[in-house]
Amino acid sequence: MSITDKIAADIIAAMKARDEHRLTTLRMVKSALRSKEIDKREPLTDPEQTQVLATLLKQRRESFESFTKGGRPELAEKEQAEIVMIEAYMPQAAGEDQVRSIVLAAIDQLTKNNAGQRPGPRDMGTAMKLVLQHILASGLRADRKLVSELVQAELAK
Repeated sequence: MSITDKIAADIIAAMKARDEHRLTTLRMVKSALRSKEIDKREPLTDPEQTQVLATLLKQRRESFESFTKGGRPELAEKEQAEIVMIEAYMPQAAGEDQVRSIVLAAIDQLTKNNAGQRPGPRDMGTAMKLVLQHILASGLRADRKLVSELVQAELAK
């Protein structure tokens, strides 16, 4: 079942339960997905749907920080509740150990591609691209900052 199908089913459940906040949040998510689909002019793939959700989460987190700093706890609570609802549709988050194993596998692959020469810090861009492809292929999601730190640490060795 795709993310869009799950959201559609949950919208119906929220309507039946008369859960207004959940309903408006899910409608907002559905609208963002539909807008991206219209822009693309073809159905979204699962990674593209996940990317749209990641963008929505980032926006909510920034709003949460702004409201917290601005002394608006009631609005910060609303944003936090939306973050929790949206995260429920995201794929499983990869732990640091999983990311580290993916990074090591990608660096080993780069070493094989470079005739046995281990990549260095100057190969950061190539390594990051390969690591992110491996993470996407595994169906996980990972914090890019964590991935970047792990790649830098491994390339510095």
